[in-house]
Amino acid sequence: MARFAPLLMCLVLIGVMLVGESPAVPSTPATAIGPLRRSVDNPRYFATPDGRPVLLTGAHTWQNLQDTGRTDPPGAFDYPGYLDFLQRNNHNFFRLWTWEQARFSNEIASDDYFTSPMPYARTGAGRESKFNLDTFEPAYFDRMRQRVVQAGQRGIYVSVMLFNGWSIESCKGQFCENNPWRGHPFNKDNNVNGVDGDLNGNNSGEETHTLAVPAVTARQEAYVRKVVDTVGDLDNVLYEISNESPGDSVQWQYHMIEVVRTYERGRGKVHPIGMTSAYPGGDNADLRSSPADWISPNGDIENPPVTDGTKVVLSDTDHLCGLCGDSSWPWRSFTRGENPIYMDPYDGAYGIGGQMDDSTQVAIRANLGTVRAYAASMDLRTARPQPELCSTGYCLAGPREYLVFSPGKPFTVSVAPGSYDGQWLDPKTNRATSVPELQADRGRQFTPPFSGPAVLYLKQR
Repeated sequence: MARFAPLLMCLVLIGVMLVGESPAVPSTPATAIGPLRRSVDNPRYFATPDGRPVLLTGAHTWQNLQDTGRTDPPGAFDYPGYLDFLQRNNHNFFRLWTWEQARFSNEIASDDYFTSPMPYARTGAGRESKFNLDTFEPAYFDRMRQRVVQAGQRGIYVSVMLFNGWSIESCKGQFCENNPWRGHPFNKDNNVNGVDGDLNGNNSGEETHTLAVPAVTARQEAYVRKVVDTVGDLDNVLYEISNESPGDSVQWQYHMIEVVRTYERGRGKVHPIGMTSAYPGGDNADLRSSPADWISPNGDIENPPVTDGTKVVLSDTDHLCGLCGDSSWPWRSFTRGENPIYMDPYDGAYGIGGQMDDSTQVAIRANLGTVRAYAASMDLRTARPQPELCSTGYCLAGPREYLVFSPGKPFTVSVAPGSYDGQWLDPKTNRATSVPELQADRGRQFTPPFSGPAVLYLKQR
């Protein structure tokens, strides 16, 4: 039992209940340490400057930078409450969402739908006044910096989203409720600079996420530099070029990655840069071939691919299946070498999604925190996904430890013969039970002490 003491304490602190024990109040985490770099020992993860690998995991939601809603201005998002929520669930990462349009949404039918603040200053009072694309709005960047600082003080890393593919197209996949291009600053009707991001005149702005409009690209580059000036000195920063841009945005995204990287190098502090799946029809080969440090591909949530360390993979339900997942998914993802993150409808204020007490969402959030607790206890320098070691195909293993996920049946694990301390975790209840001094060998069969999905952790004595 003593060999499990650090892990058991960590699990109790985040509210994972051991048999006969009650959870304690989580302690306040230290300030986030960075900037992160890809781990030299295990490039499936980022590492702090001292070389310690860090699993990034957490829940992100659409209003955590700009307020959105059906009033003008929209109601304020409770950001301190959101950070409290992340801490309660032991999360250490989120995407800081941006919306490029001031009004309208592909997913929401109401015309009275607004976004605030915006990056560009208006030339007068009221929503009908046009934008000046050569003048930034201080309130937007002040809020961005403040929110990244506040997250870092709680030990949370933030990926700052630069652009958003859901802000430019008249229809996004099957979603055509309202055309956000009507409210976009690069729409020629919405700016005083004569900038027209709709070259083909189809009332949609896909061209802005290509290199086809030099006047747009130049202002996007200036915006990127302004974001780096705003948060580039902070240690808990990552960047994401764009959320689900169209499929023909690839070269534009590659270009923007290099804009960020070149400008940061000139400032002396560099941060990881990410590229996420295009939508619809994104090709993961474009991500793997990109100059990005991390990627979020699309794919099968039930059977994540085994990572090879070519890129850090932040596996995001957003790009896998949208509002989806269950308590097993974090474990499937983690044991395949991914960093699982969750698109969370949170309080439902955006206009889609469920309620805070939805049992499936509660379970996903809790299991992400428990995954992080195990990751913190394990030696991520040496842990590798090794599906061949267990009959379930879900095994993260190092020289002296094994973490196995089972979808709900007895399984075998090929371990080095010897004595192990073991621990069962039930993802449905988030309860852990210790089993000390197990004798195991290369053909040992294990049967979970409860029904349904199970996690087994083994550490050699």
